[in-house]
Amino acid sequence: MHLIEVAFKGNRKDFFLWEADELPPLKAAVIVDADRGEDLGIVHAHGELAQKRNAGTPHGYGEAGTTKKVRRLATPDEVKRAEEMRALNEDARRRAMERVKSNALVMKLSDAEWQWDRKKLTLYFTADKRVDFRTLVRELASMFRTRIELKQIGVRDEAKRLDGIGRCGRQYCSSSWLPELRPVNLGVAKDQRLSLNPSQISGACGRLMCCLRYEHEFYVQSRKRFPKEGKIIKTKRGEEKVVSNDIFRERVVLRGEDGEVRTILLAELREEAEAAGAPLPVIAAVTPSRASEETEAIEEMVETEEDEAISDEVIIADAQAPDVVETVASPSTAQSDARERRPNRRRGRRGGRRNRPGRGPRDGSSDSTPPAQGGES
Repeated sequence: MHLIEVAFKGNRKDFFLWEADELPPLKAAVIVDADRGEDLGIVHAHGELAQKRNAGTPHGYGEAGTTKKVRRLATPDEVKRAEEMRALNEDARRRAMERVKSNALVMKLSDAEWQWDRKKLTLYFTADKRVDFRTLVRELASMFRTRIELKQIGVRDEAKRLDGIGRCGRQYCSSSWLPELRPVNLGVAKDQRLSLNPSQISGACGRLMCCLRYEHEFYVQSRKRFPKEGKIIKTKRGEEKVVSNDIFRERVVLRGEDGEVRTILLAELREEAEAAGAPLPVIAAVTPSRASEETEAIEEMVETEEDEAISDEVIIADAQAPDVVETVASPSTAQSDARERRPNRRRGRRGGRRNRPGRGPRDGSSDSTPPAQGGES
């Protein structure tokens, strides 16, 4: 069997198995196995590319593999039916929003996605706090007469699903090519000497731009070749202070003892430092593996500005039994709930004081001073 990556609405992708010998063409519509039915998607990758993406993307299965299969190529009538479902998705989202407002729930329904066979409706939402959605799910199951799935996502995932154009004039990286949404902290902007004003370095989702994250390694490795700003080095003109570095033009701005400022190329500065008997340290070439290790070490040292950990709680209700609501929570959510329910235990000092008759000084001797009786204490 061949491994195939199939794309669905909202940049959602999954991997399936293809049993035929001849691979389907790219961007071909196919019918695949879905939750208790069938769904329609577009072939995004196959062959070696699909194997590579299966091992390196968050939605991949790795060595475990997948058991879901592609059933057949979609017919023109089935593709036309899928196009008609897009109008039904927006209608379902609007009707669900009315029920959200009637229940006074603090949540935002971002998107709705009907399964191709209309056996399941998935609603994606964002919320700042945890809300009890069980009543809402029952009402939606009775309204649409199908299986309802409420799925909470973060603001970055919301931007990935809805797609758009960033301030750079190009499509969102998260929607076009970025394989994984990794957290971005304020320390990344500091290393790149950018403005720390959130309005200037934030994307359309309101969080720090994803491009800061994958450009960070270039800045870290490039600055290692330059002397630190504020450091005093020896050149042919004597001792000079490093004012700033231009990593793109390979230039260094120096200020001498007499206050004169000059700009010099990095290669010329190294030659002058060697002639003065104080050569600058030479940074060896960094391999990709070592670069990734150093980048991870830097991330651990920098305090994270934002927490993108979403509970990933999925609430499901079936039209057959709307009173039965199934809640599936991730292990991280269960652990956080356990920490909230755990009582706070007061820990004493080493050795404990359980069997001691009374409190005494730290040296172990008893305190013979009688307690004050009346008067001033």
